[in-house]
Amino acid sequence: MPHLDVRRRGSGTARRLLFADEPDPRVLQGVFALLFALDLVLRSVGGSPVRLWSWPAAGAAITLVACLAAVALPWARLPVWAVGVLPVLDVAALGLSRLDTLSAGAGILTVVPALWLGRQYGRKGAAVGGVAALLLVVLPGFLYFGVSGITLSKALLIVVVAGWAALAIASALERVRAGWEEAERGRVELAAALETIEHQRRVSDAILDTVDVGLVLLDGDGVYQAMNRRHQAFMRLGYPDGHAGRAGQLGEVYAEDGTTPLPREAMPTHRASQGEEFDDCRIWIGHDPRTNRAVSVSARSVRDEDGTFTGAALAYNDVTDFMQAMRVKDEFIASVSHELRTPLTSISGYVSILLEREDLPRQVLSQLEVVDRNADRLRRLVTDLLHTAQADEGPMHVVRSRTDLGEIVRQSVRAAGPAARAAGIDVEVEAPDSLLAVVDPQRMAQVVDNLVSNALKYTPSGGSVRVVLGVDGDRLELAVTDTGIGIEAADLARLFTRFFRARHAAEQSIQGVGLGLSIARSIVESHGGRIEVESEVGRGSTFRVRIPLDVEQPVAPG
Repeated sequence: MPHLDVRRRGSGTARRLLFADEPDPRVLQGVFALLFALDLVLRSVGGSPVRLWSWPAAGAAITLVACLAAVALPWARLPVWAVGVLPVLDVAALGLSRLDTLSAGAGILTVVPALWLGRQYGRKGAAVGGVAALLLVVLPGFLYFGVSGITLSKALLIVVVAGWAALAIASALERVRAGWEEAERGRVELAAALETIEHQRRVSDAILDTVDVGLVLLDGDGVYQAMNRRHQAFMRLGYPDGHAGRAGQLGEVYAEDGTTPLPREAMPTHRASQGEEFDDCRIWIGHDPRTNRAVSVSARSVRDEDGTFTGAALAYNDVTDFMQAMRVKDEFIASVSHELRTPLTSISGYVSILLEREDLPRQVLSQLEVVDRNADRLRRLVTDLLHTAQADEGPMHVVRSRTDLGEIVRQSVRAAGPAARAAGIDVEVEAPDSLLAVVDPQRMAQVVDNLVSNALKYTPSGGSVRVVLGVDGDRLELAVTDTGIGIEAADLARLFTRFFRARHAAEQSIQGVGLGLSIARSIVESHGGRIEVESEVGRGSTFRVRIPLDVEQPVAPG
């Protein structure tokens, strides 16, 4: 098993003794031989020279044989247990060397081969070392010197110390090996995880650089953390002199009209760095009309498990072609509408003159009424198209004056009466005799007409339409409720979009171009109000208009 980090902690002999997976028997045997020789030298110096034919000499001979075996034998090709013979021979040598004087010095050296056995074979080796010390050191001493307090004390201490040392090193090395194994598993798992993360990063980078959408990631302080290749192109276009990598920097970035420089607080990155989330924020990047691009920006916040803001992600979608197409379409609609109004005015004028004549046959008058109705319908459509073309130029222009909205609502319902009777629809109106407000009377009449005509258009024969006008606090409220086909939930979000028609209307071939509600919303918003809708398929819809009431109600006389 790998153990390089542990090995580096030691050096030379100590490292080879303690941290090698397979201890070098030559080194271990050499260390023991040196200690054994030191014991013999100290005896001689202390006045107990070793005779050639003596037990210590026999122990020295065994030690020499063990050293020669440690150097000469190919231990790598021998069984694992074979090397254990060397420390057992060392124990035997120590046992013999004690038989002349019961030397305490030689006895304590028993710890060395015991440690070797514990290091080499673990707990089993520690047991073998203890048994070897008992049989080869203690028992020969008892047989040679007899059993006494001194021999018993020295013998037992040798066995206990040698066994305890061998067991201790065996246990310690087991823990070290377990730690090595755990660390190695962790290293392998970490390496695999890092490799997986790196692979996923490369895949993610490839995907992000492939998509045709600019992507930006900000941290909690508004610092750019990452962006894909597509957004880098936007950055070069909007910041030709460079960008400092922080949200809200000014550059060649303009509002939706393409000419108004965008202030810092309106910059999508600044708004996102403040925790704001939004969709379809349209801006223009670049000042050159030949190369500038329109983009639709969306932003989402990144928050931790506590809800704390930690960053934001923004997506920049190129909508240049769409914006240019919308501009061309609006110019075309405005041009065509203006061109149509002149002949329509002439047609309507001459039809009105003819209808006033009393000498025309009834059949001709009936045909002229058909022409008049269709001319009026076409005139309304042209007017709606003109309003649509003007919608992108800013808020709809309104001319406010003191107006009785109650009378406007009643007139609208009266005008829709013939169409309602022809369709078999019952129309009810609930409005005060007088409800004054400062509004544009013509525009508000257009709102009521659009909502009432829509209700009649989408309500089948036998249904009903109810128009209610009243005051809710400081706002006036107009509600138009029908029992018609209703609107699907998926269509509600786009209901006020220009030229949008609900699926039910298209399937049932109900006439219309999808402009009435869009125009009504523009008028209501130009008055500082809002328009809402509640609907259920098959049960009908309620359109509710709320506009600030700027004129107090007159006090009734009396």
